Amino acid sequence: MFENLSDRLERSFQLLKGQGKITEINVAETLKEIRRALLDADVNFKIAKTFTDDVKEKALGQNVLTAVKPGQLMVKIVKDELVELMGGESVDIDLSGSPTVILMAGLQGSGKTTFSGKLANMLKRKKGRHPLLVAGDIYRPAAIEQLKVLAEQIGVPVYSEEGNMNPVQIAQSAIKEAKRAGNDVVIIDTAGRLAIDEQMMNEISAIKKVVNPNEILFVVDSMTGQDAVNTAKEFNDRLDFNGVVLTKLDGDTRGGAALSIRSVVTKPIKFVGTGEKLDAIDVFHPARMADRILGMGDIVSLVEKAQEQYDEEEARRLQKKLAKNTFNFNDFLKQINQIKKMGDLKDVVSMIPGMGKAMKNMDLDDDAFKHIEAIIYSMTPAEREDPALINGSRRKRIADGSGTNIQEVNRLLKQFSETRKMMKMVSQGKNIQRMMGGMKQPGGRF
Repeated sequence: MFENLSDRLERSFQLLKGQGKITEINVAETLKEIRRALLDADVNFKIAKTFTDDVKEKALGQNVLTAVKPGQLMVKIVKDELVELMGGESVDIDLSGSPTVILMAGLQGSGKTTFSGKLANMLKRKKGRHPLLVAGDIYRPAAIEQLKVLAEQIGVPVYSEEGNMNPVQIAQSAIKEAKRAGNDVVIIDTAGRLAIDEQMMNEISAIKKVVNPNEILFVVDSMTGQDAVNTAKEFNDRLDFNGVVLTKLDGDTRGGAALSIRSVVTKPIKFVGTGEKLDAIDVFHPARMADRILGMGDIVSLVEKAQEQYDEEEARRLQKKLAKNTFNFNDFLKQINQIKKMGDLKDVVSMIPGMGKAMKNMDLDDDAFKHIEAIIYSMTPAEREDPALINGSRRKRIADGSGTNIQEVNRLLKQFSETRKMMKMVSQGKNIQRMMGGMKQPGGRF
């Protein structure tokens, strides 16, 4: 995400490389490039100008320490200003109420229905809640069916009324049903239009008045850039929503919405959607996002994702196998599956400092493991358990069965053997459980 903006900002900092101190001249050149980078990312012109003016004021007011290079100081100042621009700190949703009522708003195509499913899934898995999804979009073809399909995948009930064309009544009845069935969160998916119109605004305003929601979340497609900010302002003027959800942040987004929307509507960004999967939802942390924009990675989020997949019993079992050098391809498959559960692979790797730029032109997704999995699944159970059995004829059979070639099979076997030796050394010398306690991810090196 924000790859183009990150590259442009990095080039602007290069102007200070080799400079002995910050001066009004070299700051002016750097800030001109930063402003161009922000405008190219579709950030509002006034916001971009205010941002660079603030950076200039702080940069020229700094006494550069001997140990700090001007370029490094400028990066820190820009990071601090980015954090402030995006809201300063993360803001939780209000889960009070019995039940909690969350109203989703936004234009058609912004991703409201999908995000409603993601939010329900997150609240169920991470908060132990019992959400009820409400099909309030009575206009878009297949909207109700889409919500039901999503709900079935995550094991959450859906309230809908076939034939009822009054979304206000549906919302009222859904809350009564939630109280009866013991659902403690009600997420109301509402209708959108291709553009803002009075009927849509009146309808969602009426729903708000009747259900008195704890949270109104405005869902916006981050790929629409400055248009998203203008739409957010109009919705906020009518609904006074509580927070913003940026969807499709994993796409070819320029970042303008994320950087501008907080300043325009003075409402926090609460969540971001980073993929198609129902677990591709993250709480928005301004400081972490600023780090990623500046190519610094996001280790905290990476560790949090790893913690979600951490299994203490599995870690102990793995440690014993490593110590005895009996780690096999069945164990390897488990590690691959745990990494895949952490989310989009390219997004996960980009959280490692310095890796975002390195991975820029690489086609890295869940399919990256496909040929490895194909090779392993083409082995017999005995071969997976004991890779030493795999001789020349077996390698040919595995290659034919997996649609690869002998060279790829040999390469995987060699890499596996070297990795197993290295992991055995680590487990014997440094106590691997303590290492994994830091990352909270068994076998996290794969």
